[in-house]
Amino acid sequence: MKSVTVWMCVCVSLLLLDEAASSWDGPSALSVSLASGAPGSPSTASGPGAQPEWVDCIQASDMCNQNPYCSSRYRVMRQCLVGKEKEAMLDNNRECQAALEVLLVSPLYDCRCKRGMKKELQCLQNYWTIHMGLTEGGDMEDSSPYEPVAPNRHPDAFRLASISSGMLTVAPKGFHCPDAERNCNPCLDAAKACNLNGSCKRQRSTYIATCSKEDPNKGETCSKKRCHKALRLFLDRVPTEFSHRLLFCPCQTEGCAERRRQTIVPDCSYKDKEKPNCLELRRVCRQDSLCRSRLADYIVNCWTTPHTVSTCPNQDNHQACLASYARLIGTEMTPNYVDSSFSNWTISPWCTCKGSGNQEEECLNFLRYFTDNTCLRNAIQAFGYGIDNQQNKNVSVPGPSATSKTGPDWSTGISEHPSVTIPKYPEPRDGGLDLGEDHSPCLCANVWALLPSLALALVLAQHAL
Repeated sequence: MKSVTVWMCVCVSLLLLDEAASSWDGPSALSVSLASGAPGSPSTASGPGAQPEWVDCIQASDMCNQNPYCSSRYRVMRQCLVGKEKEAMLDNNRECQAALEVLLVSPLYDCRCKRGMKKELQCLQNYWTIHMGLTEGGDMEDSSPYEPVAPNRHPDAFRLASISSGMLTVAPKGFHCPDAERNCNPCLDAAKACNLNGSCKRQRSTYIATCSKEDPNKGETCSKKRCHKALRLFLDRVPTEFSHRLLFCPCQTEGCAERRRQTIVPDCSYKDKEKPNCLELRRVCRQDSLCRSRLADYIVNCWTTPHTVSTCPNQDNHQACLASYARLIGTEMTPNYVDSSFSNWTISPWCTCKGSGNQEEECLNFLRYFTDNTCLRNAIQAFGYGIDNQQNKNVSVPGPSATSKTGPDWSTGISEHPSVTIPKYPEPRDGGLDLGEDHSPCLCANVWALLPSLALALVLAQHAL
């Protein structure tokens, strides 16, 4: 008991001195270190309050298969999601409902997948084994199966919040024309830069050749399936510094905008004989684990409600939006520029809302994720200004996000973001310049004012001994 009292007295003394020092030299971390190191205090690195690392869904599946009870329910759930009657099975079959209840408290419920991981498709299929059962049949949007990205930490991004949803009317600052007397074509420059990189040139040549080949067996100009696969390989394997320049190059002429539109060989990868209804296209996309996952990830990273402060999720993380958009290319929901307009361009998947009947409002709301998306527009503008390269590169959050659903046995706390090294500079007070003046007189005055409190703390310590 005495040792605890002495410790408390010492802490009080040190905190009083620390308060005096912090009054002239900014906030101090002493109180934090004392709290973490005091007897009986929980450690931030371990214990019940510590957030677990993300478990990918392949590992979660292995963990479930090691438990006979979980493994049997896992097999039942996979059978429930096979065939056209899966909605009825999930709603009315007691065995399916019982299997889902067991899996909701297993590691499979909170698992996630890493973007571009080696067995990405298998991981996503494991994820949807549970989550498809939770959202199937409803019109609500899916949560993303991928690890959430960390918020943008670069201060320049906040300046973009004032950029309107209209298109650029001046030449972007991120790209400089070497000859002021001629019109620049940033998309042509992006193609030249790609050709100077071995990987980009090889992968780009492959998908262009694949998407340009005719498929005489089907009487079509190309094989869309093979074209989509080649596009996905290009975007997965080529660094974004090359691929994003091809997709989002800023244009001031129709010739440049048309070249940008042709980047993904739209006659094969984008267009079709007829335009399907957008809700039907969404239904087809949701039947494929890869397309469903990437569509959900795009909406999570590129869509905000009209009343939010930032224009993009994750504190205006424009690069996360661009990356999610690019990963949709090569799926059934492949988006593209609809024409060669450079001043008022529109992006959309190949679909229409005509003939939607009483579902027209739902269809239009879905289509607005692409055609009326302020976040996507501002993200492309930010790329044109060369600002997005200064943002953090889609760092993943190392624990469950605050918005993700959690089972009974999983923590629901907000995970801390990964540490990102950002240079810090002393901030001037009262809006003035930080001239580094001498604060020693203030320190002396504060210490003298605290002498009675220090004396009282020492008397208490002596009495305790």
